[in-house]
Amino acid sequence: MKTPLLSWLFLLRICYVSLTFHTFVVSSQCPGDQQSLLLQLKNSLTFDPATSQKLVNWNNASDYCSWEGVSCKEGCVSNLDLSSEAITGGLDNSSSLFGLKSIENLNLAYNNFNYAQIPSEFKQLTRLSNLNLSYAGFAGQVPIEISHLTKLVTLDLSNFYFPGTPSLNLENPKLNVLLANFSELVELYLDGVNISAQGTEWCQAISSSLPKLRVLSLSTCNLLGPIDSSLLKLQSLSVIHIENNNLYTHVPEFFSNFPNLTSLRMVNSGLHGAFPKKIFEVPTLQTIDLSDNPQLRGSLPEFPKNGSLRSLVLNGANFSGQLLPNSIGNLRFLSKIDIATCDFTGSIPRSTEELTQLVYLDFANNKFNGSVPSFSMAKNLTLINLSYNRLTGQINSSHWENLTNLVSLHLRHNLLNGPIPPSVFSLPMLQKLQLSDNQFSGHLHGFANNSVLDTLDLSSNKLEGPIPVSIFTFSELKILSLSSNNFSGAFLLNSLQQLRNLSSLDLSYNSLLINYDSSRSSFSSYPRITTLKLASGKLGVFPDFLRYQSQLRYLDLSLNQIHGEIPNWIWRLSSLSQLNLSCNFLVTLPGPFPNLTSTLSVLDLHSNQLQGQIPMLPRLATYLDYSRNNFSSSIPADIGDFLMCTMFFSLSSNKLNGSIPESMCKEPYLQVLDLSNNSLSGPIPQCLTNISGTLSVLNLRRNRLNGSVPDGFPRHCSLRTLDLNENQIEGRFPKSLGNCGMLEVLNIGKNQIRDAYPCLLKQISSLRVLLQIVDMARNNFTGEIPGSFLKTWQAMMADKDDAVSKINHLQFQVIKFSQVYYQDSVTVTTKGREMELVKTLTVFTSIDISCNSFNGSIPEEVGKLISLYALNLSSNALTGAIPSSLGNLRHLESLDLSDNKLSGTIPSELSKLNFLSFLDLSSNQLVGKIPTGTQIQSFSADSFAGNKGLYGPPLDDGSARLSPTLEGKHSNSAHGIDWDLIGAEVGFIVGFGVAVGSLGLCKRWSKWYYKTMYKILVKIFPQLEDRIGLHRRHVHINQRFGR
Repeated sequence: MKTPLLSWLFLLRICYVSLTFHTFVVSSQCPGDQQSLLLQLKNSLTFDPATSQKLVNWNNASDYCSWEGVSCKEGCVSNLDLSSEAITGGLDNSSSLFGLKSIENLNLAYNNFNYAQIPSEFKQLTRLSNLNLSYAGFAGQVPIEISHLTKLVTLDLSNFYFPGTPSLNLENPKLNVLLANFSELVELYLDGVNISAQGTEWCQAISSSLPKLRVLSLSTCNLLGPIDSSLLKLQSLSVIHIENNNLYTHVPEFFSNFPNLTSLRMVNSGLHGAFPKKIFEVPTLQTIDLSDNPQLRGSLPEFPKNGSLRSLVLNGANFSGQLLPNSIGNLRFLSKIDIATCDFTGSIPRSTEELTQLVYLDFANNKFNGSVPSFSMAKNLTLINLSYNRLTGQINSSHWENLTNLVSLHLRHNLLNGPIPPSVFSLPMLQKLQLSDNQFSGHLHGFANNSVLDTLDLSSNKLEGPIPVSIFTFSELKILSLSSNNFSGAFLLNSLQQLRNLSSLDLSYNSLLINYDSSRSSFSSYPRITTLKLASGKLGVFPDFLRYQSQLRYLDLSLNQIHGEIPNWIWRLSSLSQLNLSCNFLVTLPGPFPNLTSTLSVLDLHSNQLQGQIPMLPRLATYLDYSRNNFSSSIPADIGDFLMCTMFFSLSSNKLNGSIPESMCKEPYLQVLDLSNNSLSGPIPQCLTNISGTLSVLNLRRNRLNGSVPDGFPRHCSLRTLDLNENQIEGRFPKSLGNCGMLEVLNIGKNQIRDAYPCLLKQISSLRVLLQIVDMARNNFTGEIPGSFLKTWQAMMADKDDAVSKINHLQFQVIKFSQVYYQDSVTVTTKGREMELVKTLTVFTSIDISCNSFNGSIPEEVGKLISLYALNLSSNALTGAIPSSLGNLRHLESLDLSDNKLSGTIPSELSKLNFLSFLDLSSNQLVGKIPTGTQIQSFSADSFAGNKGLYGPPLDDGSARLSPTLEGKHSNSAHGIDWDLIGAEVGFIVGFGVAVGSLGLCKRWSKWYYKTMYKILVKIFPQLEDRIGLHRRHVHINQRFGR
C-alpha cells in the first residue's frame, strides 16, 4: 500500500513544478512587470483617496489580477477600468500605463484631468479593442496617433462642452484622417468634441471608413447640414445620435431605409420642414427623440399593433393642429411618451389607457380637451404631466388608486372642476402634486399621512372652507401653495413649527384670518423659510420670528392691516431679495440703514401712508415702488447714485416738490421712470430724453413742469410710453421723438405746446406700428390733419376679430423672465368725460386732438383706423363734411366732433355703428335730416344742438323744412317741401313788387307818397326841416327841368 501512495506524492510534486514553470513562462511573456507597472501608475496619478474605490486598495499584499478595476488573461493585464476615480492629473507620455501593452479594454471615463491633452503614447496600446476616455476632462487636439489603434471596436472620446472652457477638438487631423484605419469599428462616440464640419464632409468620412458601424453618436459637435445620403452605405447602423448640432436641414427620408435602426436622437438641431412619417414606421425603431426643433412639422402615423417603439419624445416640435392617433394604444411596449409643447389638439385617445408599460407621460403645453383618461393600468407610472391644456371634467378617485409608484402628478392650468379626490393625497410614493389654476371646488377633507410629499400646489382654484389641520402631518413638505382660493377661517402662523422641512409657503388672496402669537413661539423651532407670501390675509403685525430667518429671500405681506412703522430688523435679513409691504397702513420708515442688505433687488412700498423724506435706497435694487404715499420732500440731488442697477422706479402720487435732479440720468439700466401726480416744477432735464435708449416708460404727468420738451431723443429710442399730460410745457413738438419707433402711448394733452400737426408721428408708426393712444388735446396745435400719415398707424387698423382672441393690457415687462410689469395708466377724454384707464386693454385705441386750432376737413383716411374705440376732434376749426368713411369704424364707442364748423349732412353710414354709446355733433353747421339707425336715435337732442339746419328725431318729429342756409348744394332732394314757408316768402315778394312798381310807374301816386312821408318825418323830427329843406327845393327844381 505504501508504493502507490509514494507514487501519487511524486506525481503531485512533478505537477506543481510543471505548473510553476508554466506560470513563470507565461508571466515572462507579458511586457514588463505587470504589478510593478500598475503600482507605478497608481503612484503617478493624482487622485482623492477619500473617494477612490479602486486605486486606493492597490498594494503588494495581493495578486494584482484581483485588484479592483484590473482583469488579466494568462497573467497579463487585459482590462483596466479606472472610471470615476476622481483622478485629476498625472497622465502624460511618460506614464507606466503605456507599458501595459497587453491591454484590450481601457476605461478612464468620468475623471477630471484638468483639460490636459490626450497623450500621443496611446499608440503603444495596439491591442486595444475598446477605448473609453469619455468625460475625463481632456482638452486640446485629439492626437493623430489614436488612428494607429486599428483593432478598435469601440472608441469613446465624448466630452462635456461648456462655452468659454477649453474644448476637445478634431480639426487637425480632421475626422476623415482619424477614422481612416478603423475598419473594425462598431461604436463611435464623439459627443462634445468640436468637429466643425459640413454635412457632406462628416457623412462621407464616416461612411467610407467604418463599414461595420452600428452606433454613431456625434452630439454637440458643431456639425452642419445637410445630411448626406452616403450614410446609406452603413446598413448595420442601428443608433444615430446627432443632437445639439447646427444642422439646419430637413430630416432625410432615407433614414427609414436603415433596416436595423433602433434609436434616433436629433434633439435641438435646427431641423425644419416636414418629418417623414415612414421613419416612425421602421419596425425595429425603439427610441426616437426630436425635441426642441420648433420649425420641424409633422404628424404621427397609424401605428401597427405590437410596434417596437419604447420611447417617443417630440417635446417642442411643431405638430400644430394634429390629433394624437387612437392607434397610439398599439404601442404596448411604450414606456416613455413626451409630446409636450407640440400644439396637439383634440381629446386624449382612450387607447392610452391600454399602455400598461408606461413609466413617464408628459402631454403638457398642448391644446388637448375633454376629460382626463384613467392610467390606472400603468402601475409603473412615475410621472404624469397634463399641465397647460384645456382638459375639463372631474378627476375620479378610481383613476389614481393603483398608481402606487407615482412620484409626480401635474395637472396645472386646465379647466378641471369638482372636488379633489382624497385618494390622490394618499399615494404612497407621491412627492409632487401640482393642481393649480383649475376650477376645483369644495372642501379639503382630512389627509392621510403621506411621509414623502414635498410639493403641494393647489393655488388659483375655487377651494373653500378651512385649511385641514392634517396638512401639518406632511413631515417632508417643502413647498405649500394654497393662494387665490376661497379658504376661510383662522390660520395661526405658529403652526408652521410642525413643518420642519418647509421652505416656501403661499397663502395669499384667500378669505383667511392669519394670526400670529409671539408668546407661543420658539424662534429656533421654525423651519428655514425661503419664501413667505401672506398677501390679503388680514394680518395685523409683523411676525417677529422672521427676524431670525437668515435664508428668507421672498417676503410678501401686502394688502394686510399692518399699522405703524416698518421694523429695522427687516433690513438686516441677509438673504432677502424681494420685499412687498404695499397696501398696508404703514406710517414711518425709521432709519438710517447702515446695514441695509445688499441683496435686496425688489422693494415695493406703494399705497401706504409713509411720510417725510424719501428713504435711502438699496444700491443694487432693480425694482423700487414708493408710489401712493405721503412723501413730501424734494427728490435728493444724488438719487442717481443709488439707482445704478434700477430698472423700475416710481415715486408717483406723493407730495414731492422741487425739480427733477439731473443725477437721474446716471441710471444705465432704467426702463421705467414714473414721477407722475406730484408737484414737481422746473424744466425736464435734457439728459432725461438722452437715456431713452434704455428707457421704455417716462411718466411725468400731473406736475408743474414748464419749459419745452427736450429735443434729444436718441436714434435708437426705445420709449413705449411718453406721458407729459397736465403740465405747463410750452414750445414746439420735439422732432427727435420720431426716433421712438416703438411708441405705444403718447399723451401730451393739457399743456401749452404751439406747433403744427406733428408729421413725425408718421415716422413712429413706420418703424414699429404699435401706436395705440394719441392724446394731444388742449394745446395750441394748428394746421390741417394730414390724412396720409394716418395710414401708417397700423395698430389702429388691425381688426380685433382677425387677431388672436386674447385680452391683454398695455403693460411692460420690467425684468425678463419675471412677473414684474409696469401697468400703463392713461387718462382719456371719451364719452363726454375724462376717465383714467388704470388697466388699458391692448385692444383699446384712441385719438384725442381736441381743444386745439386744427382746420381743414376731416381726412377720409380716418375711416381706415377700424380698431378705434374713441375719436375726439372737438373744439377745433374743422370744416367740410363729415366723411362717410367713419361708418367703417365698427368698434367705435365714442365720437366727439362738437364745436367745429362742419357742414353738410350727417352721413347715413354712422347709423351702422352698433357699438356707439356716445355721440356729440353739437355746435357745427350741419343740415338735413338726422339719419335713422339702431344707435343714432338713442342719443339726446344735446348731441345735435347748435346745428340750425338739422331736423328729425331726437330734435323734432321729423317734419320736412327747408334749410335756412344758402348751401343748397348740400340739401337733400329726398326731403319733403315745407309749403307754409314757401307761401310766406311768395307773399312777401308779391307785396314788395306791387308797392315798388306803383311808385315807379304812377307819378301822381309817387308825388303823394313823397309829400306824405315828408310831413310825417318833419312832425317826428322837426329839426329835419332846417337840414333838408334846401335839398327839397333842389329836388323840385330838378324835377321841373326834367319835364
